[in-house]
Amino acid sequence: MRNPYDVLGVPKGASEADIKKAYRKLAKAYHPDRNAGDTKAKDRFAEANSAYEILGDAGKRGQFDRGEIDGDGKPRASGFEGFGGFGGGGGRAGGFGFENAARGRGAGGPGGGGPGGMGDDIFSHLFGEAFRAGAGGAGAGQREPAKGEDVAAELAVTLEQVASEEKLRLSLPGGRDVDVVVPRGVIDGQVIRLRGLGSPGGRGAPGDALLTIRILPHARFTPDGADLRASVEVPLEDAVLGGPIRVPTLTGAVEMRIPAMTSSGRTFRLKGKGLPKKDGTRGDLFATTAVALPSAEDTALTDYAKARRAARVG
Repeated sequence: MRNPYDVLGVPKGASEADIKKAYRKLAKAYHPDRNAGDTKAKDRFAEANSAYEILGDAGKRGQFDRGEIDGDGKPRASGFEGFGGFGGGGGRAGGFGFENAARGRGAGGPGGGGPGGMGDDIFSHLFGEAFRAGAGGAGAGQREPAKGEDVAAELAVTLEQVASEEKLRLSLPGGRDVDVVVPRGVIDGQVIRLRGLGSPGGRGAPGDALLTIRILPHARFTPDGADLRASVEVPLEDAVLGGPIRVPTLTGAVEMRIPAMTSSGRTFRLKGKGLPKKDGTRGDLFATTAVALPSAEDTALTDYAKARRAARVG
């Protein structure tokens, strides 16, 4: 796969928010639901998803930046530079000595390079029987069995289910039911690759299931990444005098103290009352006050307000 930074169109030093924004833009543009039958869009969608699997995870992103894994998330081959030459003048000092090894020994002598020779044995030992077959053995020219098709699926989740990392039952195309756990740090529209849960591949490996997460709208909370935002109604008396008020969260109401003379539109932060992050911590809840005016039946406050108005007019 291409460099994940190039796939998402972000620089190497991009912030987590910029990476998430770029991914969501591509996922929305190339989602299979919007591009039915478009194989190029399907490939771009899968490519963007694979890139976000690496750059959206701080641990994997660090491994990629250090050169430990490639764009597909697989470990990079290393360590060959430490091999010495295999005698003679064919290999450089400290190098692998490919030229000398490839010469090997011929049929009946040490200088040739035919099948069964030294070079063949060395590369077969290092890379397995796939090299022997590819170099002209019995498996030469054979292709690997085709992998099965990927399938698309969607999973609608509530904010409560995201907050509790609940295990849910998912029905995949073809009638297969699997249990999935809502992953930490998931965002609306994110695509998760469930490897091996796609269409059967005949003699090859099965395809994957590309699961799109849809976070359902909530009556009270609005997600902002791992943070939540909510409006909290505050009685006028509490707003004027200050003191403790009850604030709802996804895991139950908590008590928060507000200062005297709190006005509408003031925002308070409740740490750790948001959604789970990939690193195991949680986002915050930002509660914005909405001062509730007294009803007409509240004669004491109504009379007080009338008296204040009369004093100003007089």
